[in-house]
Amino acid sequence: MGSITGMNFIGGKWSGDADGVFEGRNPSNTGELIGVFPRSRSQQANLAVAAAREAFPAWRAQSRIRRAEYLDAFAQLVKNDKEELARIISRECGKCISEARADIVEGIHSAQYWFGRSRTPSGEVLASEIPEKDCYVYRKPKGVVTAITPWNFPFAIPLWLICPSLVEGNTVTLKPAEETPLTAQRLVEYFEKAGLPAGVLNLVQGYGEEAAWPLVTHPNVDVVLFTGSAQVGAMIKEVCAKDYRKFCVCEMGGKNAMLIFDDADFDLAVNAAVMSAFRTTGQRCVSAERLIVQQGIFDRFVSSFVEKARNLKIGDPLDEDTFMGPLVSSSACDKFEHYKKLAVEEGAHVLLDDGRLTEGSYSRGYFVRPFVYTIKHNPTAKVLREEVFGPHVAIMPFRDLEEAVSIYNASEYAFALSVCSRDYRTIRAIRNLCDFGVGYVNLPTIGAEVHLPFGGLKKSGTGMPSASGLIDAVTHRISWTVNHDTQIKLAQGLSAEVPK
Repeated sequence: MGSITGMNFIGGKWSGDADGVFEGRNPSNTGELIGVFPRSRSQQANLAVAAAREAFPAWRAQSRIRRAEYLDAFAQLVKNDKEELARIISRECGKCISEARADIVEGIHSAQYWFGRSRTPSGEVLASEIPEKDCYVYRKPKGVVTAITPWNFPFAIPLWLICPSLVEGNTVTLKPAEETPLTAQRLVEYFEKAGLPAGVLNLVQGYGEEAAWPLVTHPNVDVVLFTGSAQVGAMIKEVCAKDYRKFCVCEMGGKNAMLIFDDADFDLAVNAAVMSAFRTTGQRCVSAERLIVQQGIFDRFVSSFVEKARNLKIGDPLDEDTFMGPLVSSSACDKFEHYKKLAVEEGAHVLLDDGRLTEGSYSRGYFVRPFVYTIKHNPTAKVLREEVFGPHVAIMPFRDLEEAVSIYNASEYAFALSVCSRDYRTIRAIRNLCDFGVGYVNLPTIGAEVHLPFGGLKKSGTGMPSASGLIDAVTHRISWTVNHDTQIKLAQGLSAEVPK
């Protein structure tokens, strides 16, 4: 598979026009050039917003069902090329091929879900105090949407945002992560093949501050949908708060945890912890960087978890047997090393630290081994508060339910949680007392499905979830009351008499 010349897609036309280019390279083998892509800036962002604004009236005027049929056509096309697309994802971001395939399937599921949902009610009919009136709650599209998406789920997450936006009558400009531009280009190509009208979906490649920021701040953008870091999300929220007509949904990572009680199915809990910590090399917004384990099984759990972590196969993500691929970039490696040193400074007892893999084929990529340690809970420790986004795992003991909840809730983030226990009372208490947006019982912290809301609270997000929950972000809910009488009758007993 050779390198390509990438392009933007604006107003139904492909173009490489930009003030420069950037390279896409394979994090498993940095000597492999995937492609060269336009380094877009304000000019391209402005053109994309103008195209989306121009396309909006005609797109909104189509029926909801007709709009959704484009998603079905898209899904049918993608099904034929799942393996090719999965290999592109593995080459671009280093995800293991099995996870890349799941990324494609999840994207297909998004398109299928919203295609099916188009024939379900999009509003409500409610009773009125006045029998001659009918009351309705009706959804209207907000307008022009900007979707800024991450590299770790380069196919599924854009479709989480694009599909509900399009079905509900909005037009979209996608600014994908600069690490995965080819996956985004392929995604848009399938929508073009599906016959989506010009300007309804636009693609702007480039870096965040140069290409995404002009989209965020553009006065003709009505909604900003963002998945990324808490720092950038905070800036987006500030911009949108100052614009009376701009709305945002920000999904911003987590310091997720598993709470493992003495009565848990031990083998299940250990395996769930390994998947939570090391799938996608720990580079998921729901990866568990904290394992909070009850004292009765603490030593046994630590021993078993470390042994499994030590034996994980790390290597080429295109190898079917690989469990952990590379980190995504050199800067990700630097960040990982920084938090390893910080953990030691803050009192960690290191159990596993075999360093970076640099021999043989590993020398061409960003491969690291898991870093695992035990530590007593300390609410001021940065390694227990800040997201590392890598295979970095702290294991902490707790005595009882109250302490488990206290340790978990000490985080400024509140995204994903898993509880492993056989006691339904314990499980119910964790559900009610802990702060999170996505919760699991006797499962890893990964495994989202498109028909469920996906998002976090506190520093993890705006409390407005993606996936199925996004409909409330891309539509206005309006009330619509119709009088079928020849006279005016008002609620609350208010008089409708008008002086003669």
